[in-house]
Amino acid sequence: MVVSSRSLFVGKSTVVDIASWRTLQSGGSVLDAVEMGCACCEMEQCDGSVGYGGSPDEYGETTLDAMIMNGNTMEVGAVADLRRIKNAIGVARAVMERTDHTLLVGESASVFAENMGFIAEDLTTNKSLNIFTQWLKGNCQPNYRKNVFPDPSMSCGPYKPKATLNQRKRVAQHANTRSHDTIGMVALDQNGHVAAGTSTNGLTHKVPGRVGDSPIVGAGAYADSSAGAATATGDGDVMMRFLPSYLAVELMRAGADPSAACKTAISRIKRHYSDFFGAIICANTTGHFGAACNKVPGFSQFHYMVSNSESDTPLMKSVDCI
Repeated sequence: MVVSSRSLFVGKSTVVDIASWRTLQSGGSVLDAVEMGCACCEMEQCDGSVGYGGSPDEYGETTLDAMIMNGNTMEVGAVADLRRIKNAIGVARAVMERTDHTLLVGESASVFAENMGFIAEDLTTNKSLNIFTQWLKGNCQPNYRKNVFPDPSMSCGPYKPKATLNQRKRVAQHANTRSHDTIGMVALDQNGHVAAGTSTNGLTHKVPGRVGDSPIVGAGAYADSSAGAATATGDGDVMMRFLPSYLAVELMRAGADPSAACKTAISRIKRHYSDFFGAIICANTTGHFGAACNKVPGFSQFHYMVSNSESDTPLMKSVDCI
């Protein structure tokens, strides 16, 4: 059975919550619930920022990052720069359960997935191809190059390094809330078992090989059944430098309520990058939850979904950004 005060599922997207909650209600583990939710979002291509057919890189290729963490054993499985495999969260779980490793990347991760029975498919769609084509026609704008020539603000590569380095302020377009996003999930069952997971196709027009925060333990997500769990979304290149999910969980361990823990994690980043785009959701082992986000133009409120036995159906929650 599910105990209302201790059975909680928190997710970022409305698409995935019902399937994940039903998994938990029907006796599935917290890992099953997290995997089910992320896999559903991968197939639904949530916001275009998760799964195949989204966020093409500079070569026009879609690659995937994902991570899953078991809060009981502290085991983690993750993949980054995964090619040809749609079910990134499934591969991440296979890394956790079929190897002694934590993170596999690139072509080797794809080969591992195929050896584990995952089907190789083209992740490109007409939509992602059109995004890439329009980007090329627009002189490869925006991009994420700096201190190179030819001038990356005016032309495409190939680029070579400039002799001198200049500090460049991150431009507003890099805070586009649609250019990089993640499905992040936290699950808690009636026995206090906690798990967390993420899945994303990363940053649109990223430099090939770029890995964001989503598959990084403590950055994209973190879970510890003695304290709680958290998962983050947003500008991974900035957020991963601060391990916000790990910080939030440790704050909850020290007695902070989830909302306060989330706010502190966001504020820590905000002190250094005031205009970063990002949010975090947190849940402790008593079934309480919260969220926080950084306020930037066009992003003043963060919406997330909660399913627990008090409502038995997914409820949308929101929090005003700080």
